[in-house]
Amino acid sequence: MILIFGGAYQGKLAYAKENFQIDEKDVFFCKDDLAELDTSKKVIADLEKFTYACVAAEENPVERLDGIWHLLEDKILIADDVSQGVVPMDKTARAWREANGRVLIKLGKRADQVIRVFCGLGQRVK
Repeated sequence: MILIFGGAYQGKLAYAKENFQIDEKDVFFCKDDLAELDTSKKVIADLEKFTYACVAAEENPVERLDGIWHLLEDKILIADDVSQGVVPMDKTARAWREANGRVLIKLGKRADQVIRVFCGLGQRVK
Protein backbone atom coordinates (compact mmCIF):
# COMPACT_ATOMS: atom_id res chain seq x y z
CA MET A 1 0.00 0.00 0.00
CA ILE A 2 1.15 3.52 -0.79
CA LEU A 3 -0.28 6.50 1.09
CA ILE A 4 0.00 9.93 -0.52
CA PHE A 5 -1.13 12.82 1.64
CA GLY A 6 -0.85 16.59 1.75
CA GLY A 7 -2.88 19.75 1.74
CA ALA A 8 -5.74 20.47 -0.62
CA TYR A 9 -4.77 21.33 -4.20
CA GLN A 10 -1.10 20.42 -3.71
CA GLY A 11 -0.87 18.04 -6.67
CA LYS A 12 -1.26 14.67 -4.97
CA LEU A 13 -3.15 12.98 -7.81
CA ALA A 14 -0.89 14.50 -10.47
CA TYR A 15 2.10 13.21 -8.50
CA ALA A 16 0.60 9.71 -8.38
CA LYS A 17 -0.17 9.75 -12.10
CA GLU A 18 3.33 10.87 -12.98
CA ASN A 19 5.26 8.60 -10.63
CA PHE A 20 3.14 5.44 -10.66
CA GLN A 21 1.87 5.40 -14.25
CA ILE A 22 -1.75 5.98 -13.27
CA ASP A 23 -4.52 6.72 -15.75
CA GLU A 24 -7.79 8.48 -14.85
CA LYS A 25 -9.69 5.20 -15.36
CA ASP A 26 -7.60 3.65 -12.56
CA VAL A 27 -8.91 6.13 -9.98
CA PHE A 28 -11.93 5.89 -7.68
CA PHE A 29 -12.92 9.30 -6.29
CA CYS A 30 -14.54 9.18 -2.86
CA LYS A 31 -17.63 11.29 -2.26
CA ASP A 32 -18.52 13.05 0.98
CA ASP A 33 -22.05 11.65 0.87
CA LEU A 34 -21.07 8.01 0.28
CA ALA A 35 -19.27 5.91 2.91
CA GLU A 36 -18.16 3.30 0.37
CA LEU A 37 -14.88 2.51 -1.41
CA ASP A 38 -14.43 0.89 -4.82
CA THR A 39 -11.48 -1.40 -4.19
CA SER A 40 -11.47 -2.63 -7.79
CA LYS A 41 -9.54 0.51 -8.79
CA LYS A 42 -5.78 0.88 -8.36
CA VAL A 43 -6.09 4.32 -6.73
CA ILE A 44 -8.54 5.57 -4.12
CA ALA A 45 -8.49 9.38 -4.12
CA ASP A 46 -10.11 11.96 -1.84
CA LEU A 47 -10.11 9.51 1.07
CA GLU A 48 -10.92 12.39 3.42
CA LYS A 49 -14.39 12.48 1.78
CA PHE A 50 -14.95 8.83 2.68
CA THR A 51 -13.94 9.71 6.24
CA TYR A 52 -16.41 12.61 6.25
CA ALA A 53 -19.22 10.40 4.93
CA CYS A 54 -18.54 7.88 7.71
CA VAL A 55 -18.56 10.56 10.41
CA ALA A 56 -21.75 12.13 9.00
CA ALA A 57 -23.38 8.67 9.11
CA GLU A 58 -22.13 8.24 12.70
CA GLU A 59 -19.82 5.39 11.65
CA ASN A 60 -16.19 4.93 12.64
CA PRO A 61 -14.04 5.10 9.47
CA VAL A 62 -11.14 3.25 11.12
CA GLU A 63 -13.44 0.34 11.96
CA ARG A 64 -14.79 0.40 8.39
CA LEU A 65 -11.24 0.11 7.05
CA ASP A 66 -10.32 -2.61 9.55
CA GLY A 67 -12.55 -5.05 7.68
CA ILE A 68 -10.98 -4.44 4.27
CA TRP A 69 -7.22 -4.10 4.83
CA HIS A 70 -6.59 -7.14 2.64
CA LEU A 71 -8.30 -5.31 -0.25
CA LEU A 72 -6.09 -2.24 0.17
CA GLU A 73 -2.66 -3.91 0.23
CA ASP A 74 -1.91 -3.17 -3.45
CA LYS A 75 -3.63 0.25 -3.61
CA ILE A 76 -2.47 3.82 -3.75
CA LEU A 77 -4.51 5.88 -1.29
CA ILE A 78 -4.64 9.65 -1.63
CA ALA A 79 -5.93 11.90 1.15
CA ASP A 80 -5.97 15.52 2.18
CA ASP A 81 -4.37 16.33 5.51
CA VAL A 82 -7.11 18.39 7.16
CA SER A 83 -5.35 18.72 10.51
CA GLN A 84 -3.81 22.12 9.77
CA GLY A 85 -5.41 25.52 10.23
CA VAL A 86 -8.28 26.74 12.35
CA VAL A 87 -10.21 24.18 14.37
CA PRO A 88 -13.80 24.14 13.05
CA MET A 89 -16.61 25.27 15.33
CA ASP A 90 -19.03 22.77 13.80
CA LYS A 91 -19.18 19.55 15.83
CA THR A 92 -19.31 17.26 12.79
CA ALA A 93 -16.38 19.05 11.14
CA ARG A 94 -14.31 18.68 14.32
CA ALA A 95 -15.17 14.98 14.56
CA TRP A 96 -14.26 14.55 10.88
CA ARG A 97 -10.92 16.29 11.38
CA GLU A 98 -10.07 13.98 14.27
CA ALA A 99 -11.30 10.86 12.47
CA ASN A 100 -9.32 11.74 9.35
CA GLY A 101 -6.20 12.07 11.47
CA ARG A 102 -6.81 8.65 13.02
CA VAL A 103 -7.33 7.13 9.56
CA LEU A 104 -4.07 8.64 8.30
CA ILE A 105 -2.21 7.36 11.37
CA LYS A 106 -3.47 3.83 10.79
CA LEU A 107 -2.79 3.98 7.05
CA GLY A 108 0.67 5.42 7.64
CA LYS A 109 1.58 2.54 9.93
CA ARG A 110 0.32 -0.10 7.51
CA ALA A 111 1.60 1.45 4.28
CA ASP A 112 4.78 0.29 2.59
CA GLN A 113 5.40 3.87 1.45
CA VAL A 114 4.13 7.19 2.76
CA ILE A 115 4.63 10.26 0.59
CA ARG A 116 3.80 13.85 1.52
CA VAL A 117 3.12 16.12 -1.45
CA PHE A 118 3.58 19.87 -1.10
CA CYS A 119 3.63 22.25 -4.09
CA GLY A 120 3.57 19.23 -6.38
CA LEU A 121 6.78 17.82 -4.91
CA GLY A 122 6.75 14.45 -3.21
CA GLN A 123 8.74 13.80 -0.06
CA ARG A 124 8.99 10.18 1.03
CA VAL A 125 8.24 9.98 4.74
CA LYS A 126 8.33 6.19 4.99
